[in-house]
Amino acid sequence: MAKPNVISKGDLIKSAKECLVHNGIDKFTLRSVAELAGVTQGTIYYHFKTKEQLLLHIVQDICDSSWSEISHQSNPYIISQAIKSAKSRCSYDSFFHKLFFTLLVSSFTNEKIRRQLEEITRSENNALTQNLMNLWSQSPIDGVSIETWGILINAMIDGLALQALLKKDFPVEKTYAEIERLFNSLTRLLNEGDK
Repeated sequence: MAKPNVISKGDLIKSAKECLVHNGIDKFTLRSVAELAGVTQGTIYYHFKTKEQLLLHIVQDICDSSWSEISHQSNPYIISQAIKSAKSRCSYDSFFHKLFFTLLVSSFTNEKIRRQLEEITRSENNALTQNLMNLWSQSPIDGVSIETWGILINAMIDGLALQALLKKDFPVEKTYAEIERLFNSLTRLLNEGDK
């Protein structure tokens, strides 16, 4: 029996995530989301006009949740938590990155998806930059702004995820341990320079 059409967007996104995990991207349908949520397809269309729009909301929700969790960390742990969060989504069968890159490909022919992904990327860049500004009083390298560091970190994380999706034995643990060591060293150098 379908629930009345009183369901939040957040509950629908939660059901859609479950559908993606169980069915995969290839078999993901708005009908399967409606069935799992116990609502009609009309309810899904009321909140999300297309499947792609729902998928974009899932990506946005995952990003927002991740940044919300990270922002509650104290300064010394911000980078460590951000790296841990990124590492948790870096794997050969990463649900998040399969979804993200599928939408990225769609954005090449769909300007609306492209604009929404651009906004998600801008938001991530800004969050990284803000967290770095809370950690660093200035950039650890002259001529490289903290904003550029935020963009570089975001690009690096997505690039590592792409490599992990392509290579089953990609060295995730080693790579992320060394990335954390790199940023801890930069922070230490910056702090020593401040003394």
